[in-house]
Amino acid sequence: MLAHGISAIREHLASLPSQENLTLEQKRGFYDKAVALFPTPDGIDVQTSRMGGVEGELHRPRVRDDGHIVLYLHGGGYAIGSAQSHRHMVAAIALASRSEAFAINYRLAPEYPFPAALEDALDAYRGLLDGNYHASRIVIAGDSAGGGLTAALALAIKRAGLSQPAAMACISPWADLSNTAKSYETKAEVDPMVRPADIRQYAGLYLGDASDQDPFASPVHGDFNGICPMLIQVGSDEVLVDDAELLANRARAAGVNVTFEVWDKMIHVWHWFGHFLDEAGEATQRIGEFARAHTHR
Repeated sequence: MLAHGISAIREHLASLPSQENLTLEQKRGFYDKAVALFPTPDGIDVQTSRMGGVEGELHRPRVRDDGHIVLYLHGGGYAIGSAQSHRHMVAAIALASRSEAFAINYRLAPEYPFPAALEDALDAYRGLLDGNYHASRIVIAGDSAGGGLTAALALAIKRAGLSQPAAMACISPWADLSNTAKSYETKAEVDPMVRPADIRQYAGLYLGDASDQDPFASPVHGDFNGICPMLIQVGSDEVLVDDAELLANRARAAGVNVTFEVWDKMIHVWHWFGHFLDEAGEATQRIGEFARAHTHR
């Protein structure tokens, strides 16, 4: 059982065996074990479901606002992670939002490189629209690679001529797959979650032959004119802090309503640590407040 607080979380992470020599399949299995370490919160029912032909998990709080839903895109460098690995985190966001949430199992690299994940996310969004969820009641959200994918999905929705969702929430977004921001160096020693060498490897697996300048892979290069309001949360002690700031600045320059939050001393996707970390619950509640503010107009 984890102790409480960010210092205890850091100590726990430092005590874990290195995954450097694990195969990708082993890393996927290790990630999915989170479902045992972090139990699903009370007050919510989770079931396997499908939207737009994309499988995932549907979270239904027992107290909720009908017709509201969060489309959630998990992190994991586009190569690991699943709806199962993020079940506890998505459930907490659903409860905070008082809405349903659908966490998709998008196809993973390298078996399915870019743009497979984006295609699945867009198909799931179309599935929500076809399933009588109005765009004004949909929030898209994701963490890490899923945070970048969230921004890319908003761009893809625009390209497809579909109605924008009510809002999006990007948690510690990996939004520039060139991995050249200064924080990859300046934060490397204080970020216990993301190693620059690992993230560069994941970028190669996902991109394949695609360019890291493609805005649908690296949304910092996208045209955000006409894109929905955006919440970005990032920890001060993570290598992706500059990615998050660049994404916020690019979106603001295009006229997007951006709420940008840098959480002091927090690490990559600290929301993951649930009730072991007060700031995790606080940040999740902020996402819920943001979602409700934009879907109850």
